[in-house]
Amino acid sequence: MKSKSIKVDYLARVEGEGSLIVNIKGNKITDLKFKIFEPPRFFEAFLVGRHFTEVPDITARICGICPIAYQMSSIHAMENVAGIKIEGPIRDLRRLIYCGEWIESHVLHIYLLHAPDFLGYQDAIQIAKDYPEIVKDALKLKKIGNEIVNLLGGREIHPINVRVGGFYSIPSKSEFLLLLERLKWARDAAIETVRWTASLPFPDFNFDYEFVALRHPHEYPFNEGRLVSNKGLDIDISEYENYFFEEHVAHSNALHSVNKKGEPYFVGPLARFNLNFDKLSPLAQKISEEVGFVPPITNPFKSIIARAVETVYACDEAIRIIENMDWNTKPYIEFEMREGIGYGCTEAPRGILYHRYKVGKDNLIQSAKIVPPTSQNQKQIEKDLYEFVTKYINLSKDELQWKLEQAIRNYDPCISCATHFLKLDIIHE
Repeated sequence: MKSKSIKVDYLARVEGEGSLIVNIKGNKITDLKFKIFEPPRFFEAFLVGRHFTEVPDITARICGICPIAYQMSSIHAMENVAGIKIEGPIRDLRRLIYCGEWIESHVLHIYLLHAPDFLGYQDAIQIAKDYPEIVKDALKLKKIGNEIVNLLGGREIHPINVRVGGFYSIPSKSEFLLLLERLKWARDAAIETVRWTASLPFPDFNFDYEFVALRHPHEYPFNEGRLVSNKGLDIDISEYENYFFEEHVAHSNALHSVNKKGEPYFVGPLARFNLNFDKLSPLAQKISEEVGFVPPITNPFKSIIARAVETVYACDEAIRIIENMDWNTKPYIEFEMREGIGYGCTEAPRGILYHRYKVGKDNLIQSAKIVPPTSQNQKQIEKDLYEFVTKYINLSKDELQWKLEQAIRNYDPCISCATHFLKLDIIHE
């Protein structure tokens, strides 16, 4: 059989540095590795010795797109150590700032990172040449999410107003009310985004995944809940490390996460949607049903629709919170930190983000563990690539290359939350 090689030195529209190598002999895959060679940044190591109050602002620097998730997971872990639970308006405001992060992150992914794959464009700049109004509206929608984070967080990137126990300050009611009309426009735009994404062409690619997400008895999950799966998992966050494990593989600087059976699992918008559809707002449920997007959805290429539905929900939830907020509240509660171990897990735009910290008598961090969503999805991504090549091994060289890149971007991988390329080699022996 004639050998051929597919090589992509720079795969844009992902965060971080990595590569994919596929070796094929005849109609058989002899080797497939999704490599991450981004140098490790050792956040867990240099958190040791820091005062617990520093942790939210330090962990926010891990990601410029989803700093709120890192802050919130660390804060929930610290509050778990302290034995406090935040309720009422402060809790609502935490959901509001999370809405902002979901909106800006999901819209960035849908229109600027993922849509070009479906439409046959190299990037959003090329889309803008043919459909300028779509890209303009996308940027306007994303900006509204950023405005929520900026207002509550103190700035759009690496917010500084979030603290253990609440916020350092709460903006005035009038500032929030200024957002309302723009949020109502954003909700309408998000509804149209669901309709548009549902019309995109999707390959036939359905598999039996273990979806894992938080689930809360009364709401679609952001900050709190139990960890559940469609395979029967139902555990407290503190039990996470009894059921999920990290393993080192030689071809990656990022650890692979597996369940206790040693198998991959799937986190992110599609997992949340499948496990929490009944907790979406009535409007988000209605638009999902209108386009025929109802659980179970087992095609990862359709994750773009799940992100669009969650954007509708985030806009709807932000409007609900602002309209019903009790503004007569103190920005934080007083508490005394104590010695102990705390656990936190929240739903970053890309999936569950687990934190665990040990705090000493001196209020300094003695150990830290952070498991990002992309680390948890990495082994599943690799399996998807294997299954896709197996199923579509006879595609042309160019089409197979295009689809494999798209299969990676289904997960919106944040390899390092910094740089932007992934090297791809497919070698036919």
